[in-house]
Amino acid sequence: MNDQPQPTPKMPDPSELSKSLAEIAERSQRLMADYMRRHLEAGAPPEVDPMNVGEAFMQMTIQMMANPAHIVQSNLNLWQDYLMLWNNSAQRILGQNTAPVIEPGADDHRFHDDAWNENQIFDFFKQSYLLTSRWILSSVNGVEGLDKKTAYKVDFYTRQFVDALSPSNFIMTNPEVLRTTLASGGKNLLKGLENLLEDLEDGDGKLKIKMIDPGAFEVGVDVATAPGKVIFRNDLMELLQFDPTTDHVVKTPLVIVPPWINKYYILDLREKNSFIRWAIEQGHTVFVVSWVNPDAQLAQKTFDDYMLEGPIAAIDAAKKAANVDNVNLIGYCIGGTLVASTLAYLTAKDNVSQVNSVTFFTTMVDFEEAGDLGVFIDEVQLASLEEKMYERGYLEGGEMANTFNMLRSNDLIWSFVINNYLMGKEPFPFDLLFWNADSTRMPAAMHSFYLRKMYLENKLVEPGGVELAGVKLDLRDIKVPTYIISTREDHIAPWKSTYRATQLYKGPVKFVLAGSGHIAGIVNHPSKPKYGYWTNAKKAKTADDWFNDATQHEGSWWPDWDGWLKKQSGKNRVPARAPGKGGLKALADAPGTYIMMKAID
Repeated sequence: MNDQPQPTPKMPDPSELSKSLAEIAERSQRLMADYMRRHLEAGAPPEVDPMNVGEAFMQMTIQMMANPAHIVQSNLNLWQDYLMLWNNSAQRILGQNTAPVIEPGADDHRFHDDAWNENQIFDFFKQSYLLTSRWILSSVNGVEGLDKKTAYKVDFYTRQFVDALSPSNFIMTNPEVLRTTLASGGKNLLKGLENLLEDLEDGDGKLKIKMIDPGAFEVGVDVATAPGKVIFRNDLMELLQFDPTTDHVVKTPLVIVPPWINKYYILDLREKNSFIRWAIEQGHTVFVVSWVNPDAQLAQKTFDDYMLEGPIAAIDAAKKAANVDNVNLIGYCIGGTLVASTLAYLTAKDNVSQVNSVTFFTTMVDFEEAGDLGVFIDEVQLASLEEKMYERGYLEGGEMANTFNMLRSNDLIWSFVINNYLMGKEPFPFDLLFWNADSTRMPAAMHSFYLRKMYLENKLVEPGGVELAGVKLDLRDIKVPTYIISTREDHIAPWKSTYRATQLYKGPVKFVLAGSGHIAGIVNHPSKPKYGYWTNAKKAKTADDWFNDATQHEGSWWPDWDGWLKKQSGKNRVPARAPGKGGLKALADAPGTYIMMKAID
């Protein structure tokens, strides 16, 4: 049993409780009325199955019923598991020490409270849930006869269902919530209802969970603080050049192309973990593309435009500003997909000599096994999304953010449901979540092309499968020295899928695998490294073969990359370059104007 002193229950003040409930009821009624009014004015019924989930589960049910032996065996396995759990629990009640039948994974933070282990009742809730969820997932995963995409979709949405049923998500089965409720006389639940209504109001009737106080940080003051200047601007991006901190710098400058679905300052969150500041300290002249937050006026901007007005314009501007003939490129995530396309384009135009080397951060170019994101992209879902985008000219930033949140629902959805609505607390001020919430929109024409050609049809890996600005692309023609860094727990760009690029590029390729995920594995400052990395000089045919012979290293991968980049760039050093003092004049102070544009969700 839990020996911790239990809080003395408090009875809520009747008048205060009555007043709060009345206010909540009034706000709820008004919110529902507004929501129904907007639907009636729009004249469009709500979508019944926008994710096209029903068809996948229908196929799963048909195949499952065709194999009743599998169902029987699965149920027998569950029955045996519960017999073990009941026997185990009975022994604990009699005072015996017993090992748990099942335990949560090391990365499962839902059951961190001591009561989940020390209290027999909550321990039973926890193990019962874990056994049942394992049974559900194994039953679904064991269904034969489904095509790969349908099986993946069924598995993904089953996991969403299982995560939602966790006992940690409910008042009466969460010990921490129960203790808080008793200690506060239920004030946490009243505050939680208020938080829920505020989020519904902010989302115009749709739940928009607040993960961060929008006023917790200020761009240019708390985050994105590396000093520099905007030295170039067009419709789609501003190019920033940052102040040097060394007397001399590597002759070949560095141009970073971040993803356009988020803002560049993931690489400049704070001084202590800023990749941009660190690269400058190593003697690199750093430029970064800061993408615009597009509105309906840019609805017709295409993937071609993003290439021509993005990396190609940035390369040209950086060369002029630094007075050089070529640059080193970095592409992050889909910014890397765009950079790979750009290199294929420049190669076909016989103009790739202006790129000295390229580095890809967590970048996919082969989308055959795109991971969980592929669940959201099929013909039915894409047609529905295109209809929405073309009505307003762009994809709302919040819609993409919601998709990413579903990939890690326990961390990015249910933890906030517990904190905000059950515990009645405000979100903790966290710079990474502030950046995550500072989303950007995407022009309809560009985003539709990207989803169809890359995710749905996987055309980028086919010679001539994608044509940009009148040029058919072939990634196999790329011979630029390449450094690929991927992360082992990446849920957005699975590392085994990113590894496939090593079999495409014809130039020298170094593949490095970092620990952790899509963000943390990349933003891993050497001063406080949390994760190691793996290297293997051999160019293995498959990702598994590469990893089996790889060498693990402690610390951050950043110094390894810096050594590689300086080797590609040569020993020439030149006096440090001040932004705005070279071939292009300063237009504004960093972090610029485009980064300040907020998404309107």
